[in-house]
Amino acid sequence: MKPFSWRCIRVWQRNRDVFFRLWHSEAPGFIVEPILILVAMGLGLGAYVGLVDGQRYIEFIAPGIIAAYAMFSASFECTYGSFVRMEYQKTYDAIIATPLSVEDIIAGEIFWGATRSLVTGTVILIIATAFQLVHSPWALLIPAVCFLEGIMFASIAILFTSIAPAIYSFNYYFTLFITPMFFFSGVFFPLSSFPQIVQALSWIIPLTPVVHLTRALVSGELHLGLLWTLGLIVVVTLVFFSLSLVTMRRRLAV
Repeated sequence: MKPFSWRCIRVWQRNRDVFFRLWHSEAPGFIVEPILILVAMGLGLGAYVGLVDGQRYIEFIAPGIIAAYAMFSASFECTYGSFVRMEYQKTYDAIIATPLSVEDIIAGEIFWGATRSLVTGTVILIIATAFQLVHSPWALLIPAVCFLEGIMFASIAILFTSIAPAIYSFNYYFTLFITPMFFFSGVFFPLSSFPQIVQALSWIIPLTPVVHLTRALVSGELHLGLLWTLGLIVVVTLVFFSLSLVTMRRRLAV
């Protein structure tokens, strides 16, 4: 594995400029959908659900929605978006002809995916604050958590993109990996409501520690165990970031 350089920022800038031109066609989906989920599940279903861990149901799911849609943003950007730039637009081939390396391209893609997570998570956090669902100033750290989460899920997405034979392969990625995390990571239900085996498996999936950390920041209930949770996120991020650089170099060298 070769290291990436500061030139990766150029790839990030390129993606940023494209987003600013097309934001009106991309952004609404990642803003309107979480609002609808929050209102429909929090107020609709919440009307039939009692207190969950001492909170109203809408207060319980709000941090999970922030973490989940930050995951979706990075995942979509670094699967479909990256694949289109790589295979159809041939953007990677054009960039490789410049002083940038493959590692610079992939690092720039990952950091851009993390930026999309940061933006999505921050917007939903502002909406949750407007609904008076945020009860702690520690929630100001959530954008930083979303950025770190974005690096993690962007790295995982790039890894899958590097081995995907066709764009249709991402149906498996989202159906068998992303969607189960959405339901079994504590976003909508406490992990304690699941059988013991499911609780244990839930901590294997990357979204669970993020939801756990985000919920603690929103409620202000911090404890030393969160350091272990943060450490788990960092370790997973470093592993998949490194793997994505290796596998994508092999893909582009073919």
